[in-house]
Amino acid sequence: MQHIRTTNAANRLDRLPITKFHKRTILAVAFAYFFEFADINTFAITAPVVREQWGADVDHVAYVTSLSFVGMFVGAVVAGGLADRLGRRRTLTLTTLWFTVWSFACVFAWDIWSLGLFRVLTSAGLSAMTVVAVVYISELFPSAKRGKFQAYAIVVGICGTPVTNLIASAVVPMSDWSWRLVYLWGSLGALFLFLVRRLEESPLWLESRGRHEEAEATLARVEAHAVAEHGPLPEPQQPKPRGPVVKPGLGMLKDKKFLYPTILLSVLWITQTIGFFGYSSWAPTLLAAEGVSVEDSIFYVALTTVGAPLGSFLAAMVTDRFERKWCLVVFGLVIAASGLLYGLTFTPVLIVVFGFLVNLFERGYTALAYAYAPELYGTEGRSLGTSIAYGLGRLSNAVGPLMIAGVYNGVGYQAVFMVIAGTWTLGALVLAVFGPATRRRRLAAEAAAQARPRSVTTP
Repeated sequence: MQHIRTTNAANRLDRLPITKFHKRTILAVAFAYFFEFADINTFAITAPVVREQWGADVDHVAYVTSLSFVGMFVGAVVAGGLADRLGRRRTLTLTTLWFTVWSFACVFAWDIWSLGLFRVLTSAGLSAMTVVAVVYISELFPSAKRGKFQAYAIVVGICGTPVTNLIASAVVPMSDWSWRLVYLWGSLGALFLFLVRRLEESPLWLESRGRHEEAEATLARVEAHAVAEHGPLPEPQQPKPRGPVVKPGLGMLKDKKFLYPTILLSVLWITQTIGFFGYSSWAPTLLAAEGVSVEDSIFYVALTTVGAPLGSFLAAMVTDRFERKWCLVVFGLVIAASGLLYGLTFTPVLIVVFGFLVNLFERGYTALAYAYAPELYGTEGRSLGTSIAYGLGRLSNAVGPLMIAGVYNGVGYQAVFMVIAGTWTLGALVLAVFGPATRRRRLAAEAAAQARPRSVTTP
């Protein structure tokens, strides 16, 4: 345990209006998100072609898919530790470069095993970038507004998936080798390097590492932007005395204040991952297996994905206005009901309607969770705790597909969607009973900032 002094970074950031600095930051992160969402489905898109060219079978594809989720777990946990050691901004840059370099390597894969290895390494970077970006936004934006902007970043980012699907549909049929262009497209996330130079390091992280002069300099630059655009700022709320804090690292697992939210968020991400990927990965396959033509099943599922960006936008509208915990509970229960009804009907219109609702509320749920998760930790444990919970969620999907297949083969089609609905319901109930509320703290910080006199100078 150690006592640390403070530069009052949290209160100084909380009383800032949204400025060009914040907008520039969110656009840069949204750019990284865009290529994360663009890259995450590239193997699924190209798998049918490479299977035919290299004589691979379905088991090979399943192994690559499962190992990719193991890679996501490792990447998330490693990135959490690196972000605590090296900083949020630097780790965000390194993880984005990591996934784009290995996506570029996929262009030159020579068999299913080399492609599989490159995809596992790419997946590790994708997951790593996500958890660092979530923490980075949480620490740079005012607490009363961070949820909305977290969701806005995902609204932009999620467009990477349909854009990539359109590009793939155009380039893959061109020739025997043109599927490689899909991975070349995914590697363009490296252009993030041109944006990162204008980003600031998290003052909260600098403060937590005892680098008070750098934190002060960063805060002064951010505050100068706000004064130039909006005039004098309110005086920040005075920092509350802080007790002893735990040194960042795995030793924090002994601290109940760290362990409790990590267990809670692990349940959140495990149920979200199994519930979402169980639905999205299997819906077209199971529809086809139940007699719906392959063309129709793919078309129905494609129509339902229109709800995804709308769901992130819906989350942006509610995330800072209501208690995030209860928004997550409501969204989770709606997904459970919609997913169950999806599995109980074979009417095309209802398949599209219920599938649309699943995609809409699931992407809204994810945006809400990205804002909620970092709020449950102090600065010292935020990166590691978020990464462990998120990583365990991704790791769970290494066995999720096997579980879904077992349920389908053993019990039947409708039972799959009952299990998926039960998974979402379990997550919602755990959050309802054990999830801490965070809105009161955000409102208190906002009210304190508005009530204080305005001054160009800061303490």
